[in-house]
Order: sequence, then C-alpha cells, then structure tokens
Amino acid sequence: MTTSNHGNPCWYELATSKGNLKSAEEFYGKILSWQVQDSGMEGVDYHLAKVGDEMVAGLMTMPEDVAEMPPFWMIYFAVDDADRAVADAKQAGASIHRDPADIPGTGRFAVLADPQGAVFGVLQADMSSMSAADMAKADTDGGAFDQSKPGHASWNELMSTDPVAGFTFYSDLFGWTKGDAIDMGETGEYQMFRRNGVDIGGMMGLGDAPVSNWLPYFGIDGRVSDSIDVIKAAGGNVHHGPAEVPGGLFIAVAQDPQGAWFAIVGPAK
Repeated sequence: MTTSNHGNPCWYELATSKGNLKSAEEFYGKILSWQVQDSGMEGVDYHLAKVGDEMVAGLMTMPEDVAEMPPFWMIYFAVDDADRAVADAKQAGASIHRDPADIPGTGRFAVLADPQGAVFGVLQADMSSMSAADMAKADTDGGAFDQSKPGHASWNELMSTDPVAGFTFYSDLFGWTKGDAIDMGETGEYQMFRRNGVDIGGMMGLGDAPVSNWLPYFGIDGRVSDSIDVIKAAGGNVHHGPAEVPGGLFIAVAQDPQGAWFAIVGPAK
C-alpha cells in the first residue's frame, strides 16, 4: 500500500552543533512548548519533540560528515516510493547527499539538494506493521505539519537562486500547484504553492540568504512579539518581525543560539 500523503511536509529535523543538543532542546521547549525525549534508537543520539501525544520534530547532533556546517533545520516530504523519487529528482538535476536507506519501524528516507542547492529530505513511511485504522489516521491527520495546531510546523518557505525553476522541479516531483503570487518589489515574486488545494508554503528569491535553502515556520498560539521576547531572552537572534502576512497572521524569522534558522507564525502581533 502507498500513502496518499505524497508531497506533504511530514518531518522536521534539527542538526545542531556538538555538545549543544540539550541546550537546543531547552530553547525550543521555551518557544514552542515541546517535550523532548530520547528516541531509543541504537547507536544514534536522536531525540524526538512532542506536543501532547504527537511527534513534531527530531533533534540530533550534527553528523560527523557535515560537522563543519552551521546548525540547520531540514524539511522532509512524504513520498510513495523513496527510490523512485530519488531517481526522478536526480534526472531533474538534483544532487543526492544520502542514498535511500531504511529506518527500522519508520520507513525509507533519502537526503537531496535541488538543482539550485537547497537541501531537503524525502520519507517513505513504513506501513507494513500499521493497522487499517492507523493507516487511515496517517492519511488524514496533519502530523508534524499541521497549520491548526501550535507547536507544529505551519509553513514551508524556499529561498532560491531561481524560484521559477525551483517550482518546476518540486511540482514535477511532488505534484504541487501554484497558489497566489505576491509582488515583493525588488525581491521579486513570492509564489505560494499548494498541495491538494491548500497553501502549504511559498517560494521566493534569495533575499539576504547566502545560499538556496528551506526555512520551516512553527505555529504559536499567542502574540508573536511575546515569543520574540522569549527567543531573545533564551539567547536567540531575531532578524525580522513581527511582520504581518496575508491571512491576518504575523511572523518572525530568527536563529537559535547555535545558529539554526527558523521562523514562527501566529495570530497576533
């Protein structure tokens, strides 16, 4: 059986600098009310963030092969077939950073960079041990990405050297369609994209970003300005916001104390 979630943002993963995993967990706990626990995976120091009973993100120490990189968040998108998705992406000009591999009890994943260099992951869920009820729940529940729940990811933003080519790449790979486009003046257009008719993110030019990258937005239920105060008090840096965006929402773009970029979105300034 294949999942109907193909193209849906399904997991968010923080890779932070060595010795700072606990500090990162405490930081995001203050901002997003996450409860973090060890995953129990053998040989891997991988922790899971939860909101209530729902898992929303993974946190780990930077792998040795990329230890010199600054800390970062990576977004994974659900696919029906990880191997096929990787082959299709490669044919379309993507680079493969990690070939498809199995995670026991979770599924099959791979890490890629799109033709403009933005890194992302794909995840094929392992449904072999799931009941029919669990599979139906996986097909309908928001999971880690849920725009209705605080503490979950709520938006996915691509900053790219060529957002037009970027949209073509991702729409071919994931079946996304165009939403509204906003004229941002010198920065160019902000092109929203949809999955199953719902806006799930936007694409734009680089702006101040040094390289093409994906930026996750996490939902909050209070005032963005209050969360900004918490971010600053906890050692983070806020680079933009609070700023109003379409839909009557407010955002802020920040870095955690270790340097990983993220954003928050909420209903009030």
